[in-house]
Amino acid sequence: MLHASRYRQILNSKGSPSCFRQGPAIMMSYLLISGLFLTRLRRPIGKLTVTEQRYEGEYRYVNSRLITNSEEIAFYNGNLREKQTIHATFKKLVGVCSLVLRSHRSCVYIATVVGYLVVSRPFLNLSDPRHLHSTTSELLEDYYQSGRMLLRMSQALGRIVLAGREMTRLSGFTARITELMMVLKELNAGRYERTMVSHQEKAETVEKNLLVPGSGQIINRDNVIKFDHTPLATPNGDVLIKDLTFEVRSGTNVLVCGPNGCGKSSLFRVLGELWPLFGGCLTKPERGKLFYVPQRPYMTLGSLRDQVIYPDTVEEQRRKGISDQVLKEYLDNVQLGHILDREGSWDSIQDWMDVLSGGEKQRMAMARLFYHKPQFAILDECTSAVSVDVEDYIYSHCRTVGITLFTVSHRKSLWKHHEFYLHMDGRGNYEFKPITEETVEFGS
Repeated sequence: MLHASRYRQILNSKGSPSCFRQGPAIMMSYLLISGLFLTRLRRPIGKLTVTEQRYEGEYRYVNSRLITNSEEIAFYNGNLREKQTIHATFKKLVGVCSLVLRSHRSCVYIATVVGYLVVSRPFLNLSDPRHLHSTTSELLEDYYQSGRMLLRMSQALGRIVLAGREMTRLSGFTARITELMMVLKELNAGRYERTMVSHQEKAETVEKNLLVPGSGQIINRDNVIKFDHTPLATPNGDVLIKDLTFEVRSGTNVLVCGPNGCGKSSLFRVLGELWPLFGGCLTKPERGKLFYVPQRPYMTLGSLRDQVIYPDTVEEQRRKGISDQVLKEYLDNVQLGHILDREGSWDSIQDWMDVLSGGEKQRMAMARLFYHKPQFAILDECTSAVSVDVEDYIYSHCRTVGITLFTVSHRKSLWKHHEFYLHMDGRGNYEFKPITEETVEFGS
């Protein structure tokens, strides 16, 4: 009350009418100058806003693609490549947001300076008799406590009103972060059980408790894939096959068949080390020598070249000594040479998930397979949208370049390209036998 009365006395003192005239004059001058200045800046700021919204959409889109295609990316070992893509997109977004914030901050600070200048006019009026009886510190105290106090009071009231909501939001964020940290710790400790499995369900499945994730042995060896008394089980402990034993050497193609849910994809997830090994011994090449081609191929964000060499970069392609002419041959092998002619350049950037048709995406994935030339390839219904004649040529070319195949398909025309079949009945039983004329009926 004392400071408010002082402020009122100063306003009513001699010379205050000039202050009342100067205050509005300063404000009108500021509005005029800032209006002219902002008119020049309005167009760039509008462009920045459009760019900011576009980059925000791109960043959300990149993260959405990563979540949707996480398993395919994991099979491709594309984690580093996707990390680079996300970081590049985020860096562009941060750059634009910084420009927007700087322009906004400059306008706010200038307005604040003008506001304080208007408020300070009564205290800086040297014709006021109060200046003859007050020290500089007293005048500054009046100015600070009369203006700053009202500003802080309004801010404090607003914060009190919003404090409850902010605390509620903070508790929600904290709970989510805690859940994330717990899941990461469990994964790091080798615990893969879903949190939705109740204690009663655990008690009913005694056999699950006997399985320990990561208890199996993985041996890296070239030109052979061997399951030696290995249980095929989900990360949650659901046993699909109790004891899986078979051996495949390079040059021996295997056709994997069986009803839906029998464990075909589970077998490949174990081979790709996406799922833990619950026992036994698995002998296989290193992950870079084992390639997976899914039914729904993943097309990365980038150029036409990136679709063929994924997850490699251009620098890695150069280190391997593979020229663009060789890449063109890979496209010709899958009858996609017209794509390069249509786009005009290897550096053409499109949203290839939308530009390419289903059959073209599957053939692009096979061209990617020929680029990497692994020892073994897992083909999971990867030619279902490709014509029979093109499919026949692709499988013949795989044998020519020395790629051994694990194929999931229901087309009888593919049996001639394989020497063995692995049949799972979905009830925990399996057969691994040579393909003869009598066994072709499984391909129907």
